[in-house]
Parts: sequence; C-alpha cells; structure tokens
Amino acid sequence: MIQQRFDSAMSRALELAANGPATGINPRVGCVILDADGTPIAEGWHCGVGTPHAEVDALTRLRDAHGPDAARGTTAVVTLEPCNHTGHTGPCSEALIAAGVARVVYAIADPGRSSGGGAGRLRKAGVEVISGVLADEATALIADWLTAARLGRPFVTLKWASSLDGRTAAEDGSSRWITSAAARQRVHEQRAGHDAILVGTGTVLADDPALTARGDAGELLRDQPVPVIVGNRELPVGAAVLRHPHPPILHRTHDLTAVLAGLRSRGIRRVYVEGGPTIASALVRAGLVDEYAVYLAPTLLGGSRLALGDIGVGTIGEQRRLTLTGLERLGNDILITARPADRGNEGA
Repeated sequence: MIQQRFDSAMSRALELAANGPATGINPRVGCVILDADGTPIAEGWHCGVGTPHAEVDALTRLRDAHGPDAARGTTAVVTLEPCNHTGHTGPCSEALIAAGVARVVYAIADPGRSSGGGAGRLRKAGVEVISGVLADEATALIADWLTAARLGRPFVTLKWASSLDGRTAAEDGSSRWITSAAARQRVHEQRAGHDAILVGTGTVLADDPALTARGDAGELLRDQPVPVIVGNRELPVGAAVLRHPHPPILHRTHDLTAVLAGLRSRGIRRVYVEGGPTIASALVRAGLVDEYAVYLAPTLLGGSRLALGDIGVGTIGEQRRLTLTGLERLGNDILITARPADRGNEGA
C-alpha cells in the first residue's frame, strides 16, 4: 500500500515536472508532499532558472495554506534527488531539513558534481531517504539534461532530410525541396524545442539559412534557438543568420568537443544540428550524437550527395547500431527518430 502511494505520488510529480521548460540549464523537476497518512497535501514544480526549485515551491504552497509548521513529519516525493548546493537558489536538501520533512522519496540521483549529494545530506540529518521510484519514467523525462550533466556537454540531436537512397541533394547541389511542407514544419517545431541550432560555415555559404523557428505562415515562433556557426570561413555581410533574433555564436574551430563544452558553459542544454555531411559525419565519428532525427522522402536522387561521409566504419562489425525510438508520418514523408544502441534505456 505504501509503495502504491509512492508510485502514485511520483507519477503526479512527473506530470508536474513536465510543466517546466524543456530547454535551459536546469532540469524539469516536480514534487508532491504527503501527510502522515500518505495523502497529497501540496505540490510544486520548477519553472526555470532563478525560480524556486520544485521542493521549495511545494513547501511554500504548503506553508501558505496550512501554516509554518505544516511540513513537519511529512514525506516529500521528488522526481530528482534534492540538490545540495547554492546556485541561483539555496540547497533543497537544507530546505527540506529545516521544514521538518521526515522522509524524502526520489526517482533518480543527481549526477552533478556540485549539485549532487542531497540524499547523503538528508540521511545525515536523520531524514529517511528512498530512491529509485519510477526511475525509468523520470530518466526518460529528463534524458537530455542527464546527458548534459554527466558528459559536460549539451544533448545533441542530429537532423537531416534525405531521399530514400540517402541523398540530401541532387548532384548539382540543389536540395529545395526534398521533403514536403508538413515535414519542413515539423523541423521548425523541433528547432523551437532546442536551445541552439548548429551548422558549419559551408552550410551558411551554400544555403544562406535564417536558422529561425517559424510557423505555418512564416511567422517567428516564440522560442528561437540560438544560432551556432562552426568553421574558419568568414560569413557574408548580408547573411540571413545575422538578422536572427539571437546574435550568432561563432566558433572559429573544427574541434566539436570544445564547441559543445563551450555551449554547455553558456547554459545550453539541447543542440539541434542541421549542418551538412562534414559536420554530421564528424559528430557521428566522435560519438557526440545522442539522437537522430531523419526525415525520409519517397524519392530517389542517386549520385554522391550522401547524408553522411566517413564515420569511422571500416567493416560491418564496426557499424553504428541505433535503437528506433519514434516513427512519424508527415504527409508523404516519414520522420525516424533513433538513438545510439549503446546508450542503454536512457531517453527511450
């Protein structure tokens, strides 16, 4: 019975967590507070950088409704291990201890070097701690943030649109349009769901992309990814990307590991890569791709304009196995979403 209540409360906490922003440096976290009988009496979630964390949000709502000592003896059910450091806000572990919470139940541990360790701090203060409740569901919700926290770089989605025979352009370089309007609109929606969009200077020089996220009528969507341009060549003075709502981030290097680490230090959690085969192949070869978004059109082009070049596969035993995570029909096209098979269940 107790476990069922924890599962139910954690399920609700995950629903609350989904209210938080899917981009930015902080994870989406939800919290439900149960009284001594296991009845939910307060809930909260994290709304983004600089706002109260989920635990503090729930504690504040509880105090406002029932008085300053209302949390004493309660159970806090949280989707992520309470943080143990001072950033834009204070440590949630200390807030829970000060409030008199008797038990903390969380889904997954915080892998951050500075933010982790909340469970140990709680136990040291005499708080009962239970971990691993609905861990798979919580992991799936914040797989991108977990990747960024563990690897010190953003979660990378590599996108390309190609013909059924794997070509991203005709032999003369023309590529507009391989896929349908429905597929292209889905790309804009995916752009809006990422912190940044990354291309090489070659793509800017060849296609002059705006790198914005736009609606059906061509209007700018509310959420715009920051454009990131990688390469040593100079951009034309009139390049469309220079009129982007966000000033482009220029990296005069081909060291993609360093580029991604730099983006992480800027608070960027999700990167959408729309560069050509040079950057795409380099990312795959280096093992820096966490998700593939491949748009396939029912057409054939032939020729040499392949989506990927050399990715370090010399024999069939070295092939890069992927796990299919999504299949979506868009008009007459298909969006295939996949992840590296060697990443276990994370993000599934």
